[in-house]
Amino acid sequence: MTTESKFFIGIGVLTIIAVIAGVILLGNHKPKSQSPQTLGTASQNDLIANAPYTLGNPSAPVQLVEFADMQCPACQSAQPIVEKILEENKEKVYFVFRHYPLSVHKNAKLAAQAVEAAGAQGKFFEMTHVIYANQEEWANKPNPREDFRKYAQELSLDINRFNKDMEDLKENINNDFALGERVGVDSTPTFFINGQKYSGVIQQGQFQQIIDSQIGKSTPESTQSPQ
Repeated sequence: MTTESKFFIGIGVLTIIAVIAGVILLGNHKPKSQSPQTLGTASQNDLIANAPYTLGNPSAPVQLVEFADMQCPACQSAQPIVEKILEENKEKVYFVFRHYPLSVHKNAKLAAQAVEAAGAQGKFFEMTHVIYANQEEWANKPNPREDFRKYAQELSLDINRFNKDMEDLKENINNDFALGERVGVDSTPTFFINGQKYSGVIQQGQFQQIIDSQIGKSTPESTQSPQ
């Protein structure tokens, strides 16, 4: 057998070994199921209890709770989708916002403090929108406080009160974070839709399907249209 033949046989053997190793590796790292994890009733009640910042009808058939991080790019991407879902499902969805600033995002908690401070003056969701819209501007700065003050001024907030509330309302963020840990949040955004947990950005079409499914479950059979 020539040296050249031995070389090509060796390459073939190594290729086969690599393929087998790859199959074994993939077998040991199965993708996580995308099925939602259902919470118990008590946990679902905890998700909405004493929530200060909500949108929609508390008696709506669908309760949508979001745990978000203001510096999280995925949360930024999810925000317009959530807004569209709420706009198109008025009276059908009750929305609750919860903070979950991840430690990997160094300015996330400060951004949450800015949102809380704006909320104390009735502009919680307005500040959320502005902070997401300008995320690239402040996210990687050593200290983005001046950016947040600028946004507060744009929203016509009392700056002295805003500065004070940024420090005084940290406990609200800590409480949300602790709640998130209790119900199994470990990434953002995480959504709970009538107690079912979904992690990551949900595209609008899938989001609407989930909402419609939950509305169908809450509708008595006698009131449903015949098939």
